[in-house]
Amino acid sequence: MDIKTMVHSYRDELVERLGKLVSINSVKGTTTEDAPFGEGPKQALLTALQMLESDGFHTVDLDHYAGYAEMGEGEQLIGIIGHLDVVPAVAEDGWNTDPFTMVQKGETLYGRGVSDDKGAVVAAMIAMKVLRDMNIPMHKRVRLIMGTNEESGSRCLRYYVEKEGHVDFGFTPDGNFPGVYGEKGMVSARYYSKNTNILDIRGGTAGNIVCSKCTVKLKGVCYSTKKLTDFFNNNSIDFEVENNDDIVTITVNGKAAHASTPDLGVNAISYLLVGLKEAGLQDPFVDFYCSHIGLHTDGEGLGCKLKDEYGALTLNCGIIQMNDGVIEGTIDIRFPVTMTSKQVIRGMQDHLEDEGGYVDIKFGGEPLFYSPDSVLVSNLLAAYQSVTGDMETQPMTIGGGTYAKGIHNTIAFGCAFPNRDYHIHDANEFVDIDELLLQAEIYAQAIINLLNA
Repeated sequence: MDIKTMVHSYRDELVERLGKLVSINSVKGTTTEDAPFGEGPKQALLTALQMLESDGFHTVDLDHYAGYAEMGEGEQLIGIIGHLDVVPAVAEDGWNTDPFTMVQKGETLYGRGVSDDKGAVVAAMIAMKVLRDMNIPMHKRVRLIMGTNEESGSRCLRYYVEKEGHVDFGFTPDGNFPGVYGEKGMVSARYYSKNTNILDIRGGTAGNIVCSKCTVKLKGVCYSTKKLTDFFNNNSIDFEVENNDDIVTITVNGKAAHASTPDLGVNAISYLLVGLKEAGLQDPFVDFYCSHIGLHTDGEGLGCKLKDEYGALTLNCGIIQMNDGVIEGTIDIRFPVTMTSKQVIRGMQDHLEDEGGYVDIKFGGEPLFYSPDSVLVSNLLAAYQSVTGDMETQPMTIGGGTYAKGIHNTIAFGCAFPNRDYHIHDANEFVDIDELLLQAEIYAQAIINLLNA
């Protein structure tokens, strides 16, 4: 049988395995001595390793940080690096189903992680099983590496590299087809209020997600209600206003999206604060936010509006909260692949503070860039083209950061097919079963190509 037929013979098993993994809430939890990122990520890893051990692969658990399954022999190592942790998901975000119970509707699967990245991990499992069943000669080792902390720092991969080293050829199925040869650099920062009359403000679930809901509490109506209503309506913003004695509570509902593509979302924080500014609210922090961030997602207000031939800088504010009278929030910047974090931070230096607030830069991470003609990129592209017949779509650069930045000789390859929005990091994340099977077929061919590279 050919690869496609073999992959499809595992259709039911693929769906069953993915359902088991989705049912484990593997959002980062409380660290314990035996669970570095919480019990959920640990259980997801143990479950995946048990699946692969039952398949007959050699498996290793690296202290619940990461684990792997391996086949083949030889000095060179081909790595497939996926993650089993997920971003937060609650029904209130707009889910139509329980995010941690995989639901099948027709040929589509819904649940947190069905696409990012549990679905891709299971597709990689099937690819390895198929190559083993077909007795493909394995003169290199092939290793499926699974991490548990990609969404909140990738400490899992750093731990893996410390213990096991790098790979000779690798791909992480956590990006886009037909391959990602460049990943933007990242600058992480936080903003803080210095002066504000706001009583409380809360919004967002993660720094790398566009905030989909934000609520603010104010003492009395100190703005034009008509102007606020007009601003929200003119921008098609869903909102609620509640008056309770002398306290006004305003809630804005936006639209979540990945921080690397903030223009695809509607940031509830930004629209709420800009709306208050437009309505005449006099508040130093609101002025600070609107002048330094506002509705812009290009970094203009912070002096870092930059672009190169591969793309432009993006900026996202994912979380805002008030603690002990101080408002603080997150800033997630993704900058072009040919630039450095020093360039970005240098441009920001004169735009970090005024009387209403200030920005504290936490760290900068450099971009990733491989030549599109490199052996790695060209062989993965050839695998995608041979399986799909798509000769037009070309490898790309992206704003998202993947495991590829943390391990040598690796790029993101899949899991997203061109022109498809799987609601990754959003409510109602989904994937079609046929696309998971196609992923598995592509991964199998990719491994064969890298075996012969």
